[in-house]
Amino acid sequence: ARQTAGRGRRGRTWVSPPGNLYASVLLRPQCRAATAAQLGFVAALGVAEAIAALAPAVAARCKWPNDVLANGRKVCGILLETEMAAGDRPDFVVLGVGVNLASSPRDTPYAATSLAEEGAAGIVPPAMTGAFIHRLAEWLGVWREHGFAPIRDAWLTRAIGLGEQIQVRLERDTLLGRFVDLGDDGSLLIDLPGGSRRIAAGEVFPARAA
Repeated sequence: ARQTAGRGRRGRTWVSPPGNLYASVLLRPQCRAATAAQLGFVAALGVAEAIAALAPAVAARCKWPNDVLANGRKVCGILLETEMAAGDRPDFVVLGVGVNLASSPRDTPYAATSLAEEGAAGIVPPAMTGAFIHRLAEWLGVWREHGFAPIRDAWLTRAIGLGEQIQVRLERDTLLGRFVDLGDDGSLLIDLPGGSRRIAAGEVFPARAA
C-alpha cells in the first residue's frame, strides 16, 4: 500500500513508498486521555515482537516514547491521535503505525532503516500486519486487565539507551543526561548534573548527536 498524505509526530511528513506497512488501528480504550497515551508503548511492544517473530536476526528495540529501532536505526514510527468526547475521556484513539519493510527514507532527524536493509528481505505488509495485530491484541489484553505496570516492565527490557547518556530535544531546549527509568505514567526519567527530571514529551537521540 502507499499513503499519499502520511503524517508523523509534530506534523512532519511521513514518507510512504510502496512495499512498507502503513496501518491505522481504531481503539476505544474507555480511559482518561493521559492514560490513553500509554497505548504508544503497547503498540511498540506489538511491533517489536512482530519483528522478532518474522525477522529473528534483527535486533528490535524500543526508543522512547514510541519508536522501534532495528540494529540502532528507526524502523517504525507510531503516532497516536485522540478524538475527545465530553470531559477528559477520548471517544476513540487512532493508532497509526508505519513499519519500513522494503525501504527507508534518507535525511531524517534519526537514522532510519528497513527490515530488508537489515537482511530480512521479502516480508510483505500482510504478513507484518497479521503478526502485529496478533501481538497488539495480546498486549492490549494485558494493559486492560493489569494496567501499565507490565507494559512498562516489558518495554524496559527492550529499551535502547537505558542507563546511558542520551540527548533529549524539547520544544525549546535540549538536555543531556542519563536515562535511568520509565515513570509509572510513561514519562522519561533522566539524571542531569543538577538533579533528576521527568520528561513528558520530547525526542530522544544518542548523546553523540548533541
